[in-house]
Amino acid sequence: MFLDILIAMLWSISPFGEAKLGIPYALLNDINIYLAFVLCFFANVLVFPIMTFFLDVVNRYFLKWYHYKKAAIFVGRRTKAGAGKNVKKYGFWGLMLFVLIPLPGTGVYAGTIAGYLFGLDRKKAFLANSIGIFISCVIVWVSTLIAIGSFN
Repeated sequence: MFLDILIAMLWSISPFGEAKLGIPYALLNDINIYLAFVLCFFANVLVFPIMTFFLDVVNRYFLKWYHYKKAAIFVGRRTKAGAGKNVKKYGFWGLMLFVLIPLPGTGVYAGTIAGYLFGLDRKKAFLANSIGIFISCVIVWVSTLIAIGSFN
């Protein structure tokens, strides 16, 4: 059970699935439904400070290299294309709405990058990301519980 919880949390931190994959993994491996939600949610929230550190420190260092810079520009353009209109126009609410949609490419990784690129206040960006993650987790959690038929 511990290994399944750890894997679910790692999926929730991973940019390849976030809690959109961590929650279903936990529930399909018979983790308590409430424990699965809470742990995957908090693991997903941890992405914001990790990404903020990355953008502030690591990113600035690696931008010196051509291939990294090219990849960073690609990611930045994709994020601006996906979240740009809403975040630029609505700020906090646009970022929250972008993050809460449980689709690939709309999670906290993209939300953190969007907040960074558009110069949103850190505290507001963290709150917008956290609320968006929470609502997204609720949608995924309830959908998964309905799909597996174990809404207790």
